[in-house]
Amino acid sequence: GVTSTITLTEVLTKPRRLGDVELENTYRKILLQTRNILILPVVPVIAERAADLRARYNLKTPDALQIATALDAGCDAFLTNDAGIQRVTDLKILIVSELE
Repeated sequence: GVTSTITLTEVLTKPRRLGDVELENTYRKILLQTRNILILPVVPVIAERAADLRARYNLKTPDALQIATALDAGCDAFLTNDAGIQRVTDLKILIVSELE
């Protein structure tokens, strides 16, 4: 799978707010040490694509950056917990709660 560097920001915020160092370390280990997860940086081409996605779909910046990263990496689908992202038609959106 592919994700953006902003995933670290997104997943580490709550454990840090709660002072849960163990959970923070677990998330960090999953993202940084799992062989099948490629973390891509936000480079100018991704930032510009994210701006386009924000303009077209009224997305929040983190969501637009994540989707732009997936598109730039050539992903066929985007996995999320946010059903509101289904309005994006540039790639297939998979909602975690709807998967069996």
